[in-house]
Amino acid sequence: MILTGQEIIKQVHLGRIKINPFNMDQINPNSYNFRLGNKIKYYVNSVLDTKVKQKVEEVEIDSHGYTLYPGKIYLGHTLENMGSDHYVPIVKGRSSTARLGLFIHVTADIIDVGSYNQWTLQLYAVQPIKIYSEMLIGQVTFWTIYGDIKLYNGKYQGSQGPCESLIYKDFIEDLK
Repeated sequence: MILTGQEIIKQVHLGRIKINPFNMDQINPNSYNFRLGNKIKYYVNSVLDTKVKQKVEEVEIDSHGYTLYPGKIYLGHTLENMGSDHYVPIVKGRSSTARLGLFIHVTADIIDVGSYNQWTLQLYAVQPIKIYSEMLIGQVTFWTIYGDIKLYNGKYQGSQGPCESLIYKDFIEDLK
């Protein structure tokens, strides 16, 4: 079951959901709007080999914004640090950004229970679009869990800013 906006507020006050900074104006009927952080990363290579650590470039979004172009995946991040040991967060684009052709996650919309970070956003633009730091870019819903909870303790835990893929580490582990 999905939490209502009022229940999200209650769970934040109880410390069962962490959103920092938390702004009451960003509550919706059943979600919380989050903002875009100030850094963007993109991959340098035109072919991305999953067994190799990828070279990335990082840019800071200044007051003039930053333009995203089609055909490239950009990694952004939430301004807020968020997570919960009690609920599963699911991220979605806001309809306002989706109507401009901006996807904020390509396939990874489920955040594991126990994951606390500035969440990395996989930004993909259908056509050129200018984005700005601190703009409301997406929303998070919180879902109840059935069954025993095992908290996330993976390779992305605690990340700050956009975090590039660490899938190459899976291959290193396989070699051991």
